[in-house]
Amino acid sequence: MAKSSNPKRKKVPKTVLKLPDLELSKSAVLNSLVSSSSQRSYDHAIREFIEWYCSEPRLAFNKTAVTRYRIALEQKHYAPSTINLRLAAVRRLAYEASDSGLLSPDLAAGIRRVKGVRRLGVKIGNWLTAEEGRRLLSGAGNATLRQRRNYAMLAVLAGCGLRRAEAAALKIEDLQLREGHWVLANLNGKGGHIRTVPVPDWVKTAIDQWAIPASIISGTLFRSINKAGRVWGTGFTPKVIWSIVKQAASNSGLSRVAPHDLRRTCAKLCHEAGGELEQIQFLLGHVSVQTTERYLGCKQRFRNAVNDHIGLEPDSS
Repeated sequence: MAKSSNPKRKKVPKTVLKLPDLELSKSAVLNSLVSSSSQRSYDHAIREFIEWYCSEPRLAFNKTAVTRYRIALEQKHYAPSTINLRLAAVRRLAYEASDSGLLSPDLAAGIRRVKGVRRLGVKIGNWLTAEEGRRLLSGAGNATLRQRRNYAMLAVLAGCGLRRAEAAALKIEDLQLREGHWVLANLNGKGGHIRTVPVPDWVKTAIDQWAIPASIISGTLFRSINKAGRVWGTGFTPKVIWSIVKQAASNSGLSRVAPHDLRRTCAKLCHEAGGELEQIQFLLGHVSVQTTERYLGCKQRFRNAVNDHIGLEPDSS
């Protein structure tokens, strides 16, 4: 008697993934990420890889293919940080493809062993001095409703150290009084970490000068303004903040100022004003204090060094 075929045949993992397989794995990657910023970064990185992978002639999705992709990125002269982010996204894609049975675990393990690009030296950020920060703020203007919105946006970035996405998502209800001080309460930051950010008086004044004439009493704080000068919509994307910062920098004669530079500047100016490292860490919402230290942009000082006068000198009594 002939044996009947088993309808529940075991699914055999593939070596070459087609577009539907890649899109399915990509969705799994994005759904596993909590931060909207990470979702945007990984979405872009995976789309770029899928476009490259599908343009090649039937490449197997393995260590060799991903190594070729890394070489292609290097030939485009991308920064090491950009290449390493792209590779991290591809590794995550391979992991999800393997987890869903689309890719052999051995191939996924090989892909995860593809090394990133070594960074030569340490990339330093761009910090503004207090005088440059005031120039940037004045570059936004404060006459029209649009200028008041832009000034308030810059004030929040530089005075509170917020990320672009955090500033774009701010709601008027986030402004609360705690212990007699205005704060942005329970912000949902990167990685889903919750923190409460103190708001200096001058930043609160800037917010009021925008929100009151704009009649914003609830919902998203920063919103679009149409050609007639009227507020409309329920907010805008973090990309709009780039143009606001760029325009203010151009007006004030500053070059290459990015929104995240204002976050670094806030950290450094807090430190120069005597702020404790732990409190700056709370302000920025960093999990690791080492991350906060990189934001301070400190340089070792040899004249009037930190250990010159610590009370142990023979003539200190």
